[in-house]
Amino acid sequence: MAPLITAEDKLKERIKELTCLYAISSYIANCNIEDINPTIQAIAISLKDAIRFPEDASVEILIEDALFKTGKAPVEKVFILSAIKTFNTPIGSIKIGYSESKYTANSFLNEEKQLLQKVALEIGNLLERKQILENEAITKRQIERTDRLAILGEITAGIAHELNTPLANILGYSELLKEQFLNNTEATNDLEKITNSAIYSREVVKKLMFFSCDMPQQMKLTNIVPIIKDAISLLKPNFIKKNIDCQLHIEDTNIPLRADAIQLTQVIFNLIINAVYFSPKNGLIQVFVKQSDKDIEIKISDEGKGIQTSNNDNIFNPFFTTKPVGEGSGLGLSVVHGIVKSHKGNIKHTPNVPKGTIFTITFPKN
Repeated sequence: MAPLITAEDKLKERIKELTCLYAISSYIANCNIEDINPTIQAIAISLKDAIRFPEDASVEILIEDALFKTGKAPVEKVFILSAIKTFNTPIGSIKIGYSESKYTANSFLNEEKQLLQKVALEIGNLLERKQILENEAITKRQIERTDRLAILGEITAGIAHELNTPLANILGYSELLKEQFLNNTEATNDLEKITNSAIYSREVVKKLMFFSCDMPQQMKLTNIVPIIKDAISLLKPNFIKKNIDCQLHIEDTNIPLRADAIQLTQVIFNLIINAVYFSPKNGLIQVFVKQSDKDIEIKISDEGKGIQTSNNDNIFNPFFTTKPVGEGSGLGLSVVHGIVKSHKGNIKHTPNVPKGTIFTITFPKN
């Protein structure tokens, strides 16, 4: 049993508690908000030293899934506990314990219980400050990205218009020259290369126009099932080339959505072509389409190498690509993102277990 406490002992304990609070305030004031773990561990140690019997005490601070502890940790123990809250929501706790064989619940002083509550409040305030700063940083990045995209949209619209005329001329004159060099195989092959390059460039211009929202939308209420089936059917040569199996799973034959059919086709095309590119030979691509009373969900999964965590924030940025130079313009996913957003929808990507990526698009019905 713990010995009785005298007035002198109470004074000593009070001094220890005040010293602890001062130390914790100092730790929090000098805390690196990006990495609070060392600060939480230091708080646990200071709290243990402030308890009446520190040599027999254990301190555990639990914050979500992270546990910080110091001191002895007996299997059976008596303890006091205080919740850690952020914005009035419990996210963890602080626990101080003694061995049950040596101490009882009466071994804790009321002042120690009050101290525990004060420390829990201080930790909660620190975590609230961390959340606020993180949210501010996210908001700032979103605003900066929106500003960059707005400026980029204006620039790309101008570029697209300027390139359209010369590209049309290149294609037209290439076709005329082919007729003049029908008997010259070498010249015909060179002209074919010019034509293919011009066609590729024209497709990039189209994507630029999609990205800059310079192509007017033709929004109509339509059944999207035939649109998705037709898009997949047109990509059969791509599947055959790599012996890829593309499976379509649709729960209903009629899924109405107010959408631009051409732009929706562009979305399906880009996502599946990407899936084909990154899929291994004999791979599997699956397309799931379902509807509820409120929305329509389209999922496209592949078995490729997946998206690296470091690329998560850039994957929908224009001109960002992980493909080799010359194999991708970096506009495909940004165009998809722009079209989905213009339809008031959302798009996200998640890992496909055990390998690959899943793109999920959600369109609201109303």
